[in-house]
Amino acid sequence: MRQMRALRDCDFRDGASNMAVDCAILEAVAGGDQQPTLRLYGWKPFCLSLGYGQRSREVDSDALTARGWDLVRRPTGGKAILHGDELTYSLNLPLDHPLAGADPVESYRRISAGLLRALESLGLAAIAQHQGENARQADLGPVCFELPSHYEISVRGRKLIGSAQLRRRGAVLQHGTLPLDGDVARICDVLSFDSEETRTAGKLQVRKRAVTLAQVAGKSLSWSTVAAAIERGFACAFDLEMTPGQLSAAESNRATELLDERFGNAAWTKKR
Repeated sequence: MRQMRALRDCDFRDGASNMAVDCAILEAVAGGDQQPTLRLYGWKPFCLSLGYGQRSREVDSDALTARGWDLVRRPTGGKAILHGDELTYSLNLPLDHPLAGADPVESYRRISAGLLRALESLGLAAIAQHQGENARQADLGPVCFELPSHYEISVRGRKLIGSAQLRRRGAVLQHGTLPLDGDVARICDVLSFDSEETRTAGKLQVRKRAVTLAQVAGKSLSWSTVAAAIERGFACAFDLEMTPGQLSAAESNRATELLDERFGNAAWTKKR
């Protein structure tokens, strides 16, 4: 039975700190200093995250500031996500791990099995839908949950879990977000639109394509309940022994460096 470190980060962090911690773990796993790691965490305050290559002009900075929400640029690709009433997971694996697969699409497929098992344990019938290489993103908007992705987790045709991946230095980081509650269309309030009419249309589009866990479960589920389900889902789906752990001193120090150099640096966040 393979082992995996489980970090249940209950003390929610700001957006820049969350991204710095994920990348510090990635480097530690890549260097062989840490075993494969599943981290579960949240965000405080709310944070709008941009995909690595996304244009910062798509953000309505005034609206973001007025709400007291953060802005960060993720190390992974994709479009904007509003992180708030949610659970976020990050999975860090060496490239030779079975879940890493031969390529990103294969690893999305394999990892989706753990997420599906977790939702099944919560009484939900979800599917991992493969969009194929021809899924076009260029004609869609700036919101991640509008967009199709490889083996996205959906319930009754609406996206529930969105994931993105980074492969670097001999390791894989895949992280994804599971909205627990709230209005999935709030993100449109802090993105730039040509007019209020197009903003309203954008909100309708997001609500049509995406859903929260509370909506599909018919009740609100606590962050800790969902976190425990995801840990069980991964353990059962992949025959893993989940070992509770915490950040090492080296990882914490590296996260602080990455926060200063990159994720907490406004110039880096708005570089595009």
